Amino acid sequence: MQCPYCGQADSRVVDTRATGDGIRRRRECQACRKRFTTYEQISEALLIVKRDGRREPFDRHKLLQGVRIACAKRPIAMTEIERIVSQIEEHLFGLGRAEVSSNAIGQLVLEKLKELDSLAYIRFAIVYMAMEDVETLQQEIQRLLAEPK
Repeated sequence: MQCPYCGQADSRVVDTRATGDGIRRRRECQACRKRFTTYEQISEALLIVKRDGRREPFDRHKLLQGVRIACAKRPIAMTEIERIVSQIEEHLFGLGRAEVSSNAIGQLVLEKLKELDSLAYIRFAIVYMAMEDVETLQQEIQRLLAEPK
């Protein structure tokens, strides 16, 4: 494991704790003595089936980035974004399937964002639903406003 501060590969484990989906390790760099945290997760093969039929491995970072962009400049803590992504990831791996459609993932994200922040929901929906005109966007906003909170 390379130190994020000085780049040295020599570090020692100071503390290890089990988390819900993996292991958290607190490490100390042997060169600069700074501490950093690493997380280990069990790697399960999950393929995402794209709309055009391509398959690619599930990428938590890509999912996190998409949600983060939708929540940009909104009063949403990064811990909330991480929680949403973790819940979606747990759900996907909990299905026990080798392949999941990208549409299913998009729907999960929309559900979570709708509960969290309506503007983040709309931002994600514009991209996910490929809204190309203002009328479609207006219809989605009207549908969102009509739903009871």
